[in-house]
Amino acid sequence: MFDQRLQAKVLNVVDVSYGGENGFNQAIELSAEILSNVKFIQEKRLIGKYFEEISQDTGKYVFGVDDTLKALEMGAVEILIVWENLDINRFMLKNSVTGEVVIRHLNKEQEADMTNFQDSSNSADLEIQEKMPLLEWFANEYKRFGCSLEFVTNKSQEGSRFCRGFGGIGGILRYQLDMRSFDEFSDDGEVYDDSE
Repeated sequence: MFDQRLQAKVLNVVDVSYGGENGFNQAIELSAEILSNVKFIQEKRLIGKYFEEISQDTGKYVFGVDDTLKALEMGAVEILIVWENLDINRFMLKNSVTGEVVIRHLNKEQEADMTNFQDSSNSADLEIQEKMPLLEWFANEYKRFGCSLEFVTNKSQEGSRFCRGFGGIGGILRYQLDMRSFDEFSDDGEVYDDSE
């Protein structure tokens, strides 16, 4: 009864234990070897590797915009993982008083808050020099950091978890790095104790 035109497109037949979405996901898992070149499977494998680094607490992972960018600058990121619909813009802002250029990464809500376009130390306005989607900036600059760039969707269970739980941006690192230790350093490189 199956149309002959579609019969040629069948790659594999598997038995599943569930119906609906769970059954569909099980069919994908059971067909993983045949579908190994399909983006969906590659995405599941990549994010699975990322979650494995987290669950084993290897310290070879990073998430969030600030920490990921710090790790990129250090050349520590091996694979940069970014959600394909990441809605964050990269602003290059110039202080109208000092002439200093500041980079800020803001989502839609933060863009609406005008305090993000002011210098907190001297209340000077920050003039927008350049505005670019962070996704586009990554696509243009990732090679400079010596990493590979992987875009993921939120269509798979793992992808959805990555986007909701980790903000849709992270990376697998070349070596172990404790990002908390970098938060203790100020811009001039000196360590400040929180108790002072």
